[in-house]
Amino acid sequence: MLPFVGPATFLRAPYRPLTEQWEADVGFLGVPWDVGVGYRVGARFAPQAIRQASLRYTLPPEGYYHPQHGYRLGGLKVVDAGDVEVPTIEYALAHERICHSARALRARVRLPLFVGGDHSISYPLLCAYDDVPDLHVVQIDAHLDFTDERSGTRYSNSSPFRRAVEHLPNLTHITTLGLRGVRFDPEAFASAQARGHTLVFREQLAEASLPEGKQVYLSIDVDALDPALFPATSSPEPDGLTYAEVAHLIQRIAHANTLVGVDLVEIVPSLDPTGNSMLIATRLLVDCLLAYFSSPASPDGR
Repeated sequence: MLPFVGPATFLRAPYRPLTEQWEADVGFLGVPWDVGVGYRVGARFAPQAIRQASLRYTLPPEGYYHPQHGYRLGGLKVVDAGDVEVPTIEYALAHERICHSARALRARVRLPLFVGGDHSISYPLLCAYDDVPDLHVVQIDAHLDFTDERSGTRYSNSSPFRRAVEHLPNLTHITTLGLRGVRFDPEAFASAQARGHTLVFREQLAEASLPEGKQVYLSIDVDALDPALFPATSSPEPDGLTYAEVAHLIQRIAHANTLVGVDLVEIVPSLDPTGNSMLIATRLLVDCLLAYFSSPASPDGR
């Protein structure tokens, strides 16, 4: 079926709401919340835009064929679980609904994929992982997102991981990859260092030390990518990562650890009228699937 035909679900997977009982290998959940943004809004529209772009990557029953790798992801059961019904403004209610939906998705799938939305959603998503011992977060991001507060608010897209470490004693370590820019919050940086976080600047990426043998929640902020490649983001920074660098990081992280969840955030579709950013975002999610299901941690590599 052509990629502009038919209803848009992620990879043209069946839609199954979280109000129903079902199980799958992978579940896609949209989190259309961007009230935490401090600059350019519009990330609430990303889940639907990703669904539309993903029709180009419709997953056939036999999987994707590559001449060097054969068929991959054959027989994989993917479900689109729809979107969290977020309120218009109330962040406390939004966090409650996001966390509840994330728990429900975790109970049904092996690998949850969460698509925002702005980066503030990572805090309530991580709250759904409060039962995972020795949880590690790997954050691919141009920004630290560890600010205590910004303009009087403590729940913006600058603070998700600060709130998470305060709330989750099981969250033992954070590795942030791809930091760059000319403006940093000195208190946030000092606090992350004091807690022992691994902070890797863009120019240090080739020598980055990654966790091994851990249960890892992967958070990908698309502003990690170079804005010339991926303009559809709220707070771009020059000299970003290439697609190949991010894809390689995903593979390294998935093969050395057990991925327990992935979020992809800060996509603003209106900032790229070509739609190329949406296709790249979709490909990164597919790369997460390829890496996870070919990992030694996956008992039935596909």
